[in-house]
Amino acid sequence: MGGQYNNRPQVRLIAVAALLFTMVSAVHAAPGGFTLEQVLSFAFPDGLTASSGSDRVAWDFDIKGVRNIWIADAPDFVARQVTHYSEDDGQAIASVRLTPDGKTVVYARGSETNSVGEVADPTSDVQKPDQQVWAVDVASGQPRLLGTLDCGEEGCEDIEISPDGQYAVWAARDALWVAPISGAGQAHQLCYVRGDNSEPQWSPDGKEMAFTSSRGDHSLIAIYDFGKSSIRYLHPSVDRDGIPRWSPDGKSIAYVKTNGSERGLPLIPLRAQPWSIWVGDSATGEAHQVWRSGDTLDDSIPRLTENDSFHYTAGNRITFSSEKDGRNHLYSISADGGDATPLTPGDFDTKGVTLSFDGKTLYYESNQNDVDRMHLWRVSVDGGTPEAVTKGDTIEWMPVETGDGKYLLCLGSSATSPAMPYRIGDGRREMIAREELPSDFPSNQLVTPKQVIFKSADGLEIHGQLFVPRGVTGQAPALVYMHGGPIRQMLLGFNYMDYYHYGYAENQYLVSKGFVVLSVNYRTGIMYGRAFREPADGGWRGASEYNDIVAAGKYLQGLSYVDPGKIGLWGGSYGGFLTAMALARNSDIFKAGVDMHGVHDWSVFLSRWTSYEGGQAQGAPDLAQAVKLAFSSSPNASIDTWKSPVLLIQGDDDRNVPFDQMVDLVQRLRADHVPFEQIVFPDEIHGFLMWKTWIKAYTATADFFERVLMKGETIQPGQ
Repeated sequence: MGGQYNNRPQVRLIAVAALLFTMVSAVHAAPGGFTLEQVLSFAFPDGLTASSGSDRVAWDFDIKGVRNIWIADAPDFVARQVTHYSEDDGQAIASVRLTPDGKTVVYARGSETNSVGEVADPTSDVQKPDQQVWAVDVASGQPRLLGTLDCGEEGCEDIEISPDGQYAVWAARDALWVAPISGAGQAHQLCYVRGDNSEPQWSPDGKEMAFTSSRGDHSLIAIYDFGKSSIRYLHPSVDRDGIPRWSPDGKSIAYVKTNGSERGLPLIPLRAQPWSIWVGDSATGEAHQVWRSGDTLDDSIPRLTENDSFHYTAGNRITFSSEKDGRNHLYSISADGGDATPLTPGDFDTKGVTLSFDGKTLYYESNQNDVDRMHLWRVSVDGGTPEAVTKGDTIEWMPVETGDGKYLLCLGSSATSPAMPYRIGDGRREMIAREELPSDFPSNQLVTPKQVIFKSADGLEIHGQLFVPRGVTGQAPALVYMHGGPIRQMLLGFNYMDYYHYGYAENQYLVSKGFVVLSVNYRTGIMYGRAFREPADGGWRGASEYNDIVAAGKYLQGLSYVDPGKIGLWGGSYGGFLTAMALARNSDIFKAGVDMHGVHDWSVFLSRWTSYEGGQAQGAPDLAQAVKLAFSSSPNASIDTWKSPVLLIQGDDDRNVPFDQMVDLVQRLRADHVPFEQIVFPDEIHGFLMWKTWIKAYTATADFFERVLMKGETIQPGQ
């Protein structure tokens, strides 16, 4: 069982901060290494954006939980902080936008609401926080409130600025809200329209607003006329219409159509989700189909990139994504119809698409020629050979072109350097805001992970990143790391998402403590093709991806420098689910685990949902069979064989995985006398909002593995 254990108190309920404060206050450094605080001290950038009428860019920096807006101007791109928030208060910043002249930044601050309409309050402040939309003039640096609104479970993440830069509109509480950016008036509801209204798009002249109005089993494209204070609809039908895009001349609107809801469909088989592109006359409301997908599974609407790849471009063309050849690729078609032109053919995937301001070029992220990294490419909307913009042992994402088209910027990282903004030119990248990278960030002490490829039990090739401590001697303990999602990909460097940026840093810290770490890109993840991402027996339909975790454990057991009796695993969300699966099914391989906000019983979701995959779950002919299959695909089904100790971590205001998944699991572990410890963060959400929460959670993770796998301590059965 991996060593002799000594006795220790059993359940650690660390719900508040008292006990953890003592742990965090200590110096968490490996001998001659670095502290956890150091490797988590990066300034994570996000929301990179540019103004259409200037050479200014803006983004938000999250520095140890303190979030602020920064800008930089061509040609030197010297970074300057615009806002001056100073606390690790859990107030997220999203939807950063610049007015066309670049003089004002508009942004959302605060979290999305949970299912009962509550904004997250991770500081446990006795004053209820609000989710708000703000504007700040770059010259003065003084923010002004545009609206105090709870923007729903998705948050105010779709703020759109009018073409003249005078107004901002956003979706909140099923309606659209508009406010003058000058602050001269209060935010008010744009108009009354029944349904859940979202995806606002200003017409090029700013006189009309197109948006999606969801009515439950169908949705419509609506157009609001500011001058007439009236609403009209584009070719209303029983289908789901969405993602409206104006033509450059404002005369037409392109949109996406999928089938409306259908009752009584079976749940277990994967079904194709065919879709089509329509173009409507914005004046008359008449519309017609210009392209339709096929009817196979590969033809299904590409939910990962449907929004950012769908553009009405210069030359009267429409660009979109399709997986009809099994990979996620870009295409374009004439708005008058005809054959679609492949823009990015090949054995790779694309994501993160940006249209240049002149409407002629697509910039996109891809793993072409470098499957486990992400680089930038560009291609004309008319077609032609794609051009690599970046390459090498680095990672790039979120491409942004300045309004004059002279400069290209992005966010980027590497195996040993965290994310920062960069200017791209002459095949190289130049870091912006270098001074915000902490001087004691331990880049030179981090290891460069190695790409490894191994086969699962059914012969499927699985990619991973193997972290090996420097100078490892003898046999070291090892850990398998699994990402969440599951539609994610871990890379050979710091990830483009903040959640996995933290996870990558934690893996580096664990390596510095002497652990070998294998990060696994298991099936159901992205960038290896649609068949890999959507296996027929994945998730609640059979959890076939768990086979890849077993294969990862056995791969580690076969390494000469790994102790085969001291292998653990950890992960969050879907990674937490797979951690629990491994401990429940294979405690013979995995001797300890840290399960952060994981799913433990899929069947609960099928029973709760009133609709599922376009149909009514309650009317599904195979509902009982589906619930049974979902439970058998869950950790809770194998509690009887769960023997290894686990540390459970979750915030009790989790908006992604219901907290009752952890509550229920604890009762089952108690009943079966399984050894566990638990940490609950009151009022925290799924992706922790406070830097101090990450420090506490990751300190506890490293401490748990050190105690169990290195020191051989016994964790007593929980009570």
